[in-house]
Formats: sequence, structure tokens, C-alpha cells
Amino acid sequence: MPLTVTLLSLCQALLVTGNVLLIAVSPLIGASLAPSASWSTAPVATQWLGLMCATIPASLIMARLGRKRGFILGNILGLVGALVAVQALIGERFGLFLLSTWLIGIGIGFGQLYRFAAVEAAPTPMRDRAIGLVMGGGVLAAFAGPWLARVSRELGEVPFLGSFVGLAALYALALVVLMLTQLPPASRTHGEGNALPLGKILRQPGFIVAVSAAMVGYGVMNLAMTATPLAMAGAGHHFNHVSMTIQWHVVAMFLPSFFTGHLVTRFGAKQVIVAGCLLLVASALVAQLGIGLAGFNVALILLGLGWNFTFLPATGLLTESYRPVDKARTQAANEFLVFGTAAITALLAGPLVSGLGWATLNLLLIPISLVPLAVLVWQHRTKLANA
Repeated sequence: MPLTVTLLSLCQALLVTGNVLLIAVSPLIGASLAPSASWSTAPVATQWLGLMCATIPASLIMARLGRKRGFILGNILGLVGALVAVQALIGERFGLFLLSTWLIGIGIGFGQLYRFAAVEAAPTPMRDRAIGLVMGGGVLAAFAGPWLARVSRELGEVPFLGSFVGLAALYALALVVLMLTQLPPASRTHGEGNALPLGKILRQPGFIVAVSAAMVGYGVMNLAMTATPLAMAGAGHHFNHVSMTIQWHVVAMFLPSFFTGHLVTRFGAKQVIVAGCLLLVASALVAQLGIGLAGFNVALILLGLGWNFTFLPATGLLTESYRPVDKARTQAANEFLVFGTAAITALLAGPLVSGLGWATLNLLLIPISLVPLAVLVWQHRTKLANA
């Protein structure tokens, strides 16, 4: 595997380490600073909103300036956001904290394109393995993120201040790694010519299958994951238990990445997506068994596996659905839809878990988890009808 893919995997690890840190602390900061409990997950929602706002500009900027400059810009924005968060915590200003997580989200939005950069840096036969290796960088984050959340929580007199100092350090380190990474210029990765109209891109069956799997996988996972710290705190679990549950959830999200590509090669992307949907359903069913620590752990592990088996194959399918000239717009549309869904689910997580409870919330996720299966059946019947 090219060195470039390995360095991108390290950048992904640093990015996800920061994300895991934010998952563990942002809802708790929101609960302490927000005017009401319903706004406790608003910092997570504004982070996802920032990510959504970045999706289209990030793809278009990289098509013009290249991947490397785009990733550097994203890390700088994330670094600025972390420093703004420090000021917000010192002044106990909820609005400023929302601004900081929005800026951090924009930076994360640029970083989400690491997986597409890996596809461009690897030989075509190794495409799915390259995606898996880059996403597998999150395994390091699964241990580093919760550890950083625990050790930084009480550093200094202001709670969680150290968490955002640590986050700033992660983004600074990623900048150093990016300086050492050789990425092809935009002229080599993005084709020239007449691009398809956006409406036609959105109607292509391959795009619909890929984006539906990614939207459901990310949306279901993000809603349940964002609600988890609040549900566990409400059930009387200690913060260390919360961080450990999130840790094993993230391990389940990223550890399979090292062999998901092999599964896709052997069984096909659509079959792996079906397995992912069933794992998401299994997670929701386990959540019906109670609010004990073991139940949370098993449900979140299954949730992470379900995300991996839907999102990674969907990425591979997406790269097969466009010509080089359509790459930037297709990727931008995909990222906007997927992470727009994530922003909405993050905003809904607080009110839903507060109003419905953990078990009922997960019960509602079961039919949503089956949507990609319905899309695959539709595509199959459409092919038969046109044959």
C-alpha cells in the first residue's frame, strides 16, 4: 500500500480522535451551559451543521486547489474552532461554544474526504482496501479519544478546558503530517469536460443505492451514539463508564475496516450493506433489554459494526457511479446528504432521548435501518424490468 495512504490513515486517526473526544464531552458541556435540557446536544448538532456546510465547498475547493491544500485549510479551521471553544468555556458562553463547534465541524467536513484521497492514491484493484486502511486509522482514535477525554476533563480550574487544548494539539499535529504527505494535483484527480447536470447525477441508480446506505448508516449510528452519554448519565452510570462505552463503540466502527474491503471483494458491496443494516437492527433490539452497562456496551458495539458495514461499502459504490469530470459534484452531493442527515439526527438526539427514553428511541430506528434494503430491492426490480 502506498506511503500516502498510510499517512492519510494517520491523519484520519487524529481527526477521529478529536471526534471521539467531542462525542464524550460536548453533550455534557451542552447540558451544563444550555438554558434547558432539550438544548444539551445542540453543540453536537452545530458541529454536524458545520460539517454539512463544508461538504459542498470542500469538494469544489479541492477540485480547484488540490486535496492537500484543502486538507490543510480544514485543519486550520478546526484549530481556530478549538481555540474559540477555550474562550467559550472560560467565559461560560453557550452561544460562543456553539460557534466553536460549528467551526470545528467545518474542519471535520474537509477531513471526511480523506477516504476519497486514498482512492486516488491507490491502484484501482486496491481501492476498497485503501478506503479500509484510511478508515482503520480510527482504531487508534478509539483508545486515544476516550483516554484524552478522561485525563483532560479536570485539567485546570475550568471543566473540559483541557479537552479543547488537546483537540487543538491534534489538529496541529495533523498539519505537520499533511506537510509530509504527497498528494496528486487536482489536474490529475479531477477530469475536464462537460459535467452531467446535478439532477441527473442524483437520479442515477448507483448513486441512490450508495447515498441511501450511507445516510441510513450514519444517521442511525449518530442518533443513537449522540444520545448514549445522556441516556447513560440518566441511568446513573459514571462518566468513565460512558467514555469506555464510546471507546468500544468506536473500536467496532473502525476495526473491521481492515477486512471490510476483503469482504466487499469476496461477497460484493450490496451484500455487505445488507449485513450492516441487520446489525443496526440488532443494536436497536439489544437496547430493548434494559439500561444496564452491559446492554449499552453490546448495543453500541453492534451499532458501530452496522455503521462500518453500511458506510464503507457505500463509499466504494459511490466511486463507481461517476466519471472523473463529475467527481467533485457527485462527492459534494453525497457528503451534503449524508452529513446533513447526521446534523439533523444530532439535533434530535437530545429531545428524543429525553422525551421517549432510550428503548423507545431505538425502537423507532428499526424501520429506518431497513430502508437501504428496500432501495436494493427497488434497484433489482428495476433492472429486471429493463432487461
